[in-house]
Amino acid sequence: MENIYMSRGASKVVNVCAKIQPGEQVLIITELSRMSIAQALATEVYRVGAEPAICIMEPRKQDSEEPPKEIAAAMKASDAFLSVVGKSITHTHAVKEAIAAGSRGLVLTHFTEEMMIHGGIEADFEEAKRVCMAMAQGMAGAEKIVLTSPSGTHLEYSAKGRRGNPLYCMVEPGQFSTLPTVEANVSPLEGTANGVIVADGSIPYIGIGVLEEPVSLSFVMGMDRISQGSISFSEENLDFMIKKLPKDRFVNFSTISIGAKHHVPGMAMTVLKGGGARVGMEDNIYYAPGELLKSNAQMVERAVRIIRELGMEVATPDEAREILKLGR
Repeated sequence: MENIYMSRGASKVVNVCAKIQPGEQVLIITELSRMSIAQALATEVYRVGAEPAICIMEPRKQDSEEPPKEIAAAMKASDAFLSVVGKSITHTHAVKEAIAAGSRGLVLTHFTEEMMIHGGIEADFEEAKRVCMAMAQGMAGAEKIVLTSPSGTHLEYSAKGRRGNPLYCMVEPGQFSTLPTVEANVSPLEGTANGVIVADGSIPYIGIGVLEEPVSLSFVMGMDRISQGSISFSEENLDFMIKKLPKDRFVNFSTISIGAKHHVPGMAMTVLKGGGARVGMEDNIYYAPGELLKSNAQMVERAVRIIRELGMEVATPDEAREILKLGR
């Protein structure tokens, strides 16, 4: 019965999203655990007069791991390919080379039978295309972009000279898209991004799923001398970012204060404002201006001393794990 229920979704993938034409060679890449979805797609490909070929590969261990070279070659030779796998092959040489050769592809990562029947597959992708392209065009080359959200995100950056990228689940030769994800994106100009990002949704693919409290954030400050547009360290800037944190939940935060001049004030101010202390030679190689550090131990010992002089106590390793909810 599931194959019958999936037929409508398979028709949408084949006819609306991939626009498969009679006589085309269509490669369907899958794993044994997703064969029912691959077969539903192959049935629809065959129904429209194209020729389907199903390739089964061993599940990849991580996202962006290359498929077998034989499958990569078949992708490159195909008119279109549909990837129905557990780990994403979106950012692989195989996809890039297939697209460059004129194929077109859809990536259905972590797709389930239920997703072929209900949910995103039911979207109006023609309307999504219109909105997505308008957003991408609006962001392309923008002097200033400001992203905000009710949960507290406030990020500003420049996209000057950058193109907008629309992905709307419909592809032409030389294109690929994920499915059913619709997105319009643009890459920030290096060194111009400042602000706060609050993650309050979910992180798919790597097993995290829906985010739970607390959310841990680090503010990087003091790089303005070496990275144009980066935020400088000051109590005013620290307060600004703390105010952007969500008010309806507890959030762990710390400050990465770059440079000998800012390291101690940044760490002390953050602790006084309810955050955690971060020290380390990856942030600063000087114990004081002109005095090179000998080891991380110097930084840790000073941080412990300052925290205790401020009337607080340092968490033990077990207490820190509990605060950060590690080892769940």
